[in-house]
Amino acid sequence: MIPSSLRVLMLVLLVAAGAAAGCAKQIGDECTTAADCNPNGTRSCDQSQPGGYCTIQGCDETSCPSEAVCIRYFPAQFLTQPCNPINMPSDCAADELCLPSGLCAPLSTELRYCVKSCTKNDDCRGGYECRLAGTRGSIALRSNPDDVVRFCAPQTTN
Repeated sequence: MIPSSLRVLMLVLLVAAGAAAGCAKQIGDECTTAADCNPNGTRSCDQSQPGGYCTIQGCDETSCPSEAVCIRYFPAQFLTQPCNPINMPSDCAADELCLPSGLCAPLSTELRYCVKSCTKNDDCRGGYECRLAGTRGSIALRSNPDDVVRFCAPQTTN
């Protein structure tokens, strides 16, 4: 027979554990530190995004959780040379990739992040929009390049 004080303590611990699990942040949630996203250290908080953005850096096709997709980013300041994404070989230099948007991107500038998947703007938190991968220097990292991928990204004003 378990003493009543021990039963109460076990119940309190069980409720606390359940509450902590229910509060776990997902990819794309607001944050101020990495501990906000995942106390065990596998996720980080990208504070360059409005309100912070829980993510996993350096992802590959299989390393993002189910609510997310791995996106390859190429910073806009390096996307200057026009190219035709249909041409093979590419119009870009050997160390560049022709993005679907028709600009050459230096491979050395590539960044990879797990970002929240979406199908419509309502799937994203306030201040974010559901953006089509392949726009604004982004490419979804997928084995099937014809997959249509959308992700939550900061809203644009244009």
